[in-house]
Amino acid sequence: MSKRTLIIGAGGVGNVVAFKCAMNADTFGEITLASRTKSKCDAIAENVKAKTGVAIKTAQVDADSVEELVALIRETEADIVINVALPYQDLTIMDACAACQVDYLDTANYEHPDEAKFEYKEQWARDQLFREQHIMGLLGSGFDPGVTNVFVAYAQKHYFDEIHTIDILDCNAGDHGYPFATNFNPEINLREVSAKGRYWENGEWIETEPMVIKQVWDYPEVGPKDSYLLYHEEMESLVKNIPHLKRIRFFMTFGESYLTHMKVLENVGMLGIEPVEHQGQKIIPIEFLKTLLPDPASLGPRTKGKTNIGVFVKGIKNGEPKTVYIYQVSDHEKCYEEVMSQAVSYTTGVPAMIGAKLMLEKRWYEEGVHNMEEFDPDPFMEELNTQGLPWKVMELDADATLEVKEN
Repeated sequence: MSKRTLIIGAGGVGNVVAFKCAMNADTFGEITLASRTKSKCDAIAENVKAKTGVAIKTAQVDADSVEELVALIRETEADIVINVALPYQDLTIMDACAACQVDYLDTANYEHPDEAKFEYKEQWARDQLFREQHIMGLLGSGFDPGVTNVFVAYAQKHYFDEIHTIDILDCNAGDHGYPFATNFNPEINLREVSAKGRYWENGEWIETEPMVIKQVWDYPEVGPKDSYLLYHEEMESLVKNIPHLKRIRFFMTFGESYLTHMKVLENVGMLGIEPVEHQGQKIIPIEFLKTLLPDPASLGPRTKGKTNIGVFVKGIKNGEPKTVYIYQVSDHEKCYEEVMSQAVSYTTGVPAMIGAKLMLEKRWYEEGVHNMEEFDPDPFMEELNTQGLPWKVMELDADATLEVKEN
């Protein structure tokens, strides 16, 4: 019986998901792409048809409205909903899926629109509801979170008896030519980067000021880059699901120009999420800033360079210390050539498609709400190699370390 797939969100990641689902149409069947702005969906559908020969349908929906979402899910008779809309909309889409008894997948955990905080708490709370409705929810099937979680599960299965420390390393060495731009939704990106850092060690979360802990990591195929400690959501689920863990941290690369621009914007209040009065109207500074910055979906044709995202894992195997580094390198220009998006969107969109593919094929399937590391990593790792995200494993000296310092 032919499947039906509903994709919600028509930004850079939605574009990649639409392309990759069309390239795997035997699994995804009839594909519908929906967003608040139908013209964006129509443009993507036109490009997908021109490059792949596969026709996809389009629709308009307000993802803040459970009622509208339910109506669309029922109209399309979707077997799965792939949520690549804003993280603010995770809960409404999950509730609509539960009402329609349809499987759900997203790439980033829920964020409250009025609070610079993101956590899995409210999504995990829907686990019982999903079980009662006999459906599955897969959370964080992007790259980080997503592939990084699967890398850790793969390391646990094949290289370690116990994992003791995890460092997630995210490098984007791409150059888009703009003085300042963000590679994904500016609101999400700038809130994430300007928030206080957090890492987990010896059973507790430790909070730091933003961007104060730095290390220089020599990324294969990229070179040495300044990498700063941030809080990132995959740590929350890995702490819960990886036994014997003693510490987990997340590092992301930033250039001096990006950090300078961000600091100035923060100092003048442009990263604020509280409404301010402007000429008799209420505006939210960061939302106004978003309208001034380049659309991340427009960066594809002008971005050059590579990304490198991976996990540096230390632990014990057969009573001996062991260190493994698993990583993936993508080229911005090659990604654009394939699906008309830069590598940041590509590395998020391809894993979303893979997670949905494994769910539809019932290779990954369990009722309830789940994170990526809860499933057998091998099928996902195999799909990464065949769907455009080949990865590598380096077994390092057991005493290899990350040198970190405070600015």
